[in-house]
Formats: sequence, C-alpha cells, structure tokens
Amino acid sequence: MTIEELEQIAKSVCQENEKYDFEVNVCMDLACSSQGAQQLKDALVKAAETSGKNVHIRRTGCMGPCSSGPLVRVDPEEALYHHVNADHAEAIVNSLGGAPVPDLQCDLNEHFDKQVRVVLENAGYIDPEKIDEYIARDGYKALLTALTEMTPNGVVHRITESGLRGRGGGGYPTGLKWGTVAKASGDVKYVVCNGDEGDPGAFMDRSVMEGDPHRVIEGMALAAYAVGASKGFIYVRAEYPTAVGRLTAGLRDARRRGLLGNNICNTPFNFDIEIRLGAGAFVCGEETALLASIEGKRGTPRPRPPYPAVSGLFGKPTLINNVETYANIAPIVRNGGKWFANMGSERSKGTKVFALTGKIANTGLVEVPMGIKLREIIEVIGGGVPGGHTFKAVQTGGPSGGCIPAEMLDVGVSYDALVRLGSIMGSGGMIVMDDTSCMVNVARFFIEFCMTESCGKCIPCRAGTAQMFTLLTRFCNGSGTMDDLELLESLCSTVKEASLCGLGQTAPNPVLSTLKYFRNEYIEHIVHKRCPAGVCNIQAPVTDQKEVLA
Repeated sequence: MTIEELEQIAKSVCQENEKYDFEVNVCMDLACSSQGAQQLKDALVKAAETSGKNVHIRRTGCMGPCSSGPLVRVDPEEALYHHVNADHAEAIVNSLGGAPVPDLQCDLNEHFDKQVRVVLENAGYIDPEKIDEYIARDGYKALLTALTEMTPNGVVHRITESGLRGRGGGGYPTGLKWGTVAKASGDVKYVVCNGDEGDPGAFMDRSVMEGDPHRVIEGMALAAYAVGASKGFIYVRAEYPTAVGRLTAGLRDARRRGLLGNNICNTPFNFDIEIRLGAGAFVCGEETALLASIEGKRGTPRPRPPYPAVSGLFGKPTLINNVETYANIAPIVRNGGKWFANMGSERSKGTKVFALTGKIANTGLVEVPMGIKLREIIEVIGGGVPGGHTFKAVQTGGPSGGCIPAEMLDVGVSYDALVRLGSIMGSGGMIVMDDTSCMVNVARFFIEFCMTESCGKCIPCRAGTAQMFTLLTRFCNGSGTMDDLELLESLCSTVKEASLCGLGQTAPNPVLSTLKYFRNEYIEHIVHKRCPAGVCNIQAPVTDQKEVLA
C-alpha cells in the first residue's frame, strides 16, 4: 500500500458516490437501532428501489443527538430528520430533490454550531464496516505519511507539540507517556487500547469503536511505530458486541489492505492487533488491573512503580491509552501538533467528547473545544433542563467525579478547573440533575457503585466504601446523626489517601462534592428528617401518644 494507492481507493469511492443523485445516511448506533433503525433502513432501500430515483442508502455510526433518534441525514441537501420510523421512508424518498419533509425536520443548529469535531469527524458520514469509505476521508494517510516521511521520534514530537492529554480520565500528557515508552529498553513492547468504559451514563468510547473503528486501529498503529512496538491489544468489555464485531471486521480488512501485519506499506514496520474481552469489571479500567486481565489473571491493580511504561504487559514496556486518545492521533499527525494545540485552553488542548445524559433535553454525544463553559454545554448544546424544572447539578467524571452546582456553570471545562471544583474530567460522562434530585441519594448511588465494583484487594477501598454506603443509607432513611456526618467526612479522607488504585482514591469525590455544595441537604436529612427533593423515604418520628394509638 502506498499513498498513491490510498488516493486511488479514495478516488474510486468518490466516483462510486457520484453515481448517486442523493445519499440517505441512517444512524444505526445502539440507541437508534433499539428504536427500529434497521427496519427503517430496509424500508428506505425498498422505497428507493420503487421510486426510480438514484439513491444510496448508507448505515452510519452515532450522529450525536441520541434522544432524537432514529436519525436520518439526506445529502446533498444536508437535511436532518429525527424520530424517523419505517412508515416515513416513502415520504423521505419522495421528497428528494424537493422540499424536505416538514414534520420530520430536526432543528438542532445551535446543538451542532457550538461543536468542533475531531474525534467524531467521520460520525454519520461513513459505513463503519467499509474500510474504503474510511480511506476516502483521509483514513490511513497519517500512518503512511509517518512510515515513509517521519521518524518515530518525529511522531512523538508531533504528539508532544499538540499538547494532547490522555482522555481516559487522568489527563497525563500523551507525548510524555509515548516518549517514556519509546526510551524504555527491551526488544518487545506492547501498545494497549483501553476500551473498558464502565462509567454509568458513559458511551463515548463505545460509539467511536462502533462508528469509526479504523480511527482507533490507525491511532494504535501510529503509536506502535512511535514507541517501537510490534503487538497491540484492544481491551473491550464483552457487553459491547457491536463494537467487538466492527473492530474485528476492521482488523480483518486492514490486514487485507496491508495496513496491519508484516512489512506494512513495504516498510520494515511490523504490527498487529488482537482483541481481548473483559467481563465487565469496572476496576479493569485501571491500567494495571487491565493488564492483569489481558494476561489471564484476576483483574486487580498492583502498586506502582514500576509503571507500565517500564514494566507492563508480561513485564515488557507497555503504552496504554484509551479509545478517544487514539482517535485523536491520526488527525494530529495529518494536520500537525500546532493545529491541535490552537484549539482548547492553555493547559487543556484540543476537543473533548462528552456523553450528555440525565435531566437534559438533548441527550447524546457532543464534541466541544476544551475551555468551553459548562453553561454552553448544558443550556445551549444540551437544550437545558426540560419539563419546567430547574438545573441543580452536573456530575462529571462518572463515579470518580463530583457534582458541580448551578453557581459554577460559567467555569470553563478543563482538567485543572474541574479538579479545583472537586470533580474530574474522567472519560467524559456528564449526568445532569434537576430540582427533583436528592444529592444525598446521588452520593449514595455512586458510593454503592464503587463499593460493588471494588476488587477488594486493599482494605481502605473494600471496607471504607462499604462503611460510607452504610452511613449514607442512614441519612437517606432518616436515622443518621451529626456524629455519622463527621465520621463520613473522616472516612472520605482515609479512603482517598490510603487506597491502592484510582477507584478507591476517587470514590469519595461524589460525597465530598455534595458535602461541599449541598451540605444543607445532609442537614435536612439528619436534623429535620426531611428530604427536600422528596426522593428519600424518611418516616417522620412519632412524638405524640395519640398518633401511636391512631
């Protein structure tokens, strides 16, 4: 495979597409598929065949606004239809070349105008199981450019120059991590993709793997060339069968095109990737637990150092990044580090993909430049809180994150800013809560999740989260005391400082942030035996003998 051959494939795809007068793209991610997207696509194909019009029907990955699905985009008109079903297929096909179907038109201009798409630039435009469509949108061009025109150090330098930080939650500088692995001694090195996305309400990585699998594969191949690795593993939970299927098909097609395997693109570079399935343990999102799972061991973390960059998978130097991090690599190599660094804020460069869920009008995936205000994400892109309710808080970073109140909505989203607020970026989950949410109960929910998902290896996490859950349960049923509140705060400090891995170290964040911003709700539960939101089933204490007799 050469650059010229890639360009010829892209040209062939363009020529094939030019045969059609219209393209009808059907979102077939899991959200849309669960609402009948496959039946819709079949009906569109049938309607196109009987209409006599020259129409290409294409399945695509997630287009973004999941709550509006099933979604259909018609090109070249760029008309977006929402809440479409199979009964609408004939009307859509008949409208091609004329006025759009008014009842189906989706008016989400502000939703898309505020976004900048880098990771999701192909979402909704390519069939994820057709490698040639990926190639037609500059796919694998970065890999061939790197192999033929750049040194491994040159690739590392470009990633360092971009300012990209790991999108898995910790925000560690990607170029620095790559440079460490590149300098590590050893004849065998590994590249690992962490696709174990376990946060409640998070589906960013799943959507990328399902909608643009070659973007992840190309990013891993570039990373392997940069650090000197010859073997890669994608660790993805078995609960993502569609992602696994599309990654498997992508790896097969990349090998057939000579983009994986031996002597890639007629160069000395050898690299191949295997998929490893996880059983759904949240703790396996922690890198050392993930490596243990790949090795066939129980997925529990180990103390560091040594770090995986020096001694990782099978004791060899190992580079670990998550799906979104790898999905940023190809456009950075294509466009240059400065191009990426010009987006975002001073210490948080580029864009970030978020999964907006909860009490918000437009749930789904959004990609925005770092530094954007939380208010713009929630009120403009997300469409605000529906049903006449008021915004109360947003939980960022999943179970490891914190709850940010309404008065902090004008803070710019960055790694450092969220930490200062008592939360974290995490992998990118955003759960919006309104005035019907009880913040004590919210803290209890996330602590229960961390308690259940704790591997039990270290006592602070195993016992600490269990005791925190017990105390929060007391508050929620009205039996908690002020002494319990003091004990809860003490436990948070102990668990945060003494736990072995990131799960335990960040587990107290939801409690600490709700105590910081919504302490009055704890007091209401403890002193007045009342849940302000009416969520907790608190029975008021009986003080009158007549009430007992009654």
